[in-house]
Amino acid sequence: MTLTSKKFPTDHHGWAELLPRRQANPPLQGAHREPWVVVGAGFTGLACARRLATLHPQQNILLLDARCVGQGASGRNSGFVVATSQFPGRLDKSRLENYRRINRINQAGLELLSAQVEHHAIDCQWRREGFIHTAVDRRALQEYENFLHYLDALQVEHETRDKAVLHEQLGTSLYQAGIQIADGALVQPAALVCGLADNLPSNVRLFEQSPVLSIEDGKPLTLHLANAEVKADKLILATNYEAPALGFLRPYIVGSTLAGSFTRKLTGAELASLGSLTEWGAISLHSGGATLRLTRDHRISIRNTAEYHGSVLLSDKELAQRQATHRAAFDKRFPQLANVPFEYAWSGVEGISRNGTNFFGRQRDSIYLAGGYNGSGVSRGTAFGTAIADYASGETSQTVSDCLASAPGSMMPPRPLLDIAAFFTVRSRFKGVGLDR
Repeated sequence: MTLTSKKFPTDHHGWAELLPRRQANPPLQGAHREPWVVVGAGFTGLACARRLATLHPQQNILLLDARCVGQGASGRNSGFVVATSQFPGRLDKSRLENYRRINRINQAGLELLSAQVEHHAIDCQWRREGFIHTAVDRRALQEYENFLHYLDALQVEHETRDKAVLHEQLGTSLYQAGIQIADGALVQPAALVCGLADNLPSNVRLFEQSPVLSIEDGKPLTLHLANAEVKADKLILATNYEAPALGFLRPYIVGSTLAGSFTRKLTGAELASLGSLTEWGAISLHSGGATLRLTRDHRISIRNTAEYHGSVLLSDKELAQRQATHRAAFDKRFPQLANVPFEYAWSGVEGISRNGTNFFGRQRDSIYLAGGYNGSGVSRGTAFGTAIADYASGETSQTVSDCLASAPGSMMPPRPLLDIAAFFTVRSRFKGVGLDR
């Protein structure tokens, strides 16, 4: 596949719009010879470049991103930094060690991010007090019971919430039951990823709006950009769902496009009509249910659509259409705020695999890859990025071993069957969602 720089459009919606304008680094130009190149400056790529800089303090690390930082998937999620993953279905005791492995990865990423936020004083609304998993309809209420068995088996600290408590805390009578997980963080994701990018080690050079258009094998590797060429000894790809565009993971990963909306800032009276919590996050226990936030700057964010859309963002027209779904879900939860308008909308793409696995390791000689987080990319991507830097450098750790133990990916059919299969795979997550949407 031959790429062009036009294949990496962006828009001006969502979390980044809530921040002061950031001065982007210039695109890469000219000819370069580098020991290390990392492609992708999201959570995975930033963590990878940071770790490489520590492991190789005398070497330059070149970090390239096709867009401006904060405009990729890392700045377009709902801002949940997961410590404990939810696995749908009944507890399978034979998989307990696999559950523990995945949660060790989540926890490693959470700790890394927490340390960076504190060390660099990143202003990103970081709140490490966990969040709530909620249920309304039959399918989600069954997952509520399943999740409780899972948490008990893994000895994860949690508390249950009944309808009355959820109403008192969140200001909505919709939810029938919930589970508060003790650990995990809420964050303004665009602020976090931009803060991480603006506090990189001195031997990391970041170039934005610099898409890699093709990779030529050899010793060294050759990366072709629109106005630059890079010779590299080792290359690490942190491009998640866009890896197939560069010839990697093509039968194994696709992008699911999600969309959400923000209200304007709520007034004091509007906030008073909500519950006792001044900041919270709620994730539906149904995989197709709504994800909501009451943010520190007094907005409500809601995300409840996901679709196969060719792994691209929604147009303004399409985004406006999805807002009707956001609006219906919002009014259902907060009828007392029916007159509060949405101020911003956003869409973002998550990388999903057919069997829910992640990807980690060496792809070809001198080319390494980490990606495919199925919606848990903030914490997991950070851990995978750090671990792939270790692995490519010949280092070992518990996280490297845990990442290497990811199950092999299930192949997807070729196009056009891929498009059909991806459409129904994403659509299936809404089966039985009912009022949880």
